[in-house]
Amino acid sequence: MQRFSLTAKSFLFNREPLWLENRQGLRHKLPVDVQSWTYESGSLTQRLRNYYGDGVAVKILLQRWHTPFLSERRLLKLPGNRCCLTREVLLHVKGKPLILARTIIPAAAIKAANSNLSQLGARPLGEIIFSYPKLERIAMDVALIDQATWTQPAILEAGISQAIWGRRTVYAIAHKQMLVSEFFLPEVLRDF
Repeated sequence: MQRFSLTAKSFLFNREPLWLENRQGLRHKLPVDVQSWTYESGSLTQRLRNYYGDGVAVKILLQRWHTPFLSERRLLKLPGNRCCLTREVLLHVKGKPLILARTIIPAAAIKAANSNLSQLGARPLGEIIFSYPKLERIAMDVALIDQATWTQPAILEAGISQAIWGRRTVYAIAHKQMLVSEFFLPEVLRDF
């Protein structure tokens, strides 16, 4: 059984996923159930709570300062050696896995949010960032992530048995960017 390395960049991934830029026409190439989640303009946490109630919970899988993956650094225009707060979580309801998420938060974004982003604990990120009136959505990419890309601990934690669709979105608070990647597990796609 594979163990999670304390020096790994990710609890979720063996290697960086391959992302597709959200271009015109991509939406219609996605499965219908995936489209709904990928193009949700509001908080995914709020959408989950609207359906499941207050039982939606966050399990922290990884939270530490790391150098992000290469494409994450490029998307955020960060130097190669810049560490960011990396947070990976599982959103679930009563142990039923719904969404995996990976967030890259540079120090400048933490400062712009008055340190609220570095002290989330078990609170969902969406609960915080969607409370900012001037939250900007800058860019979005989409990926279908095969099983070989996920780590064994992530597969076990989320019950992954097939390729998983995800989106990654660059958000900005006071013009300071962060990257939020969300992965839609089969249970959430079936329930909606």
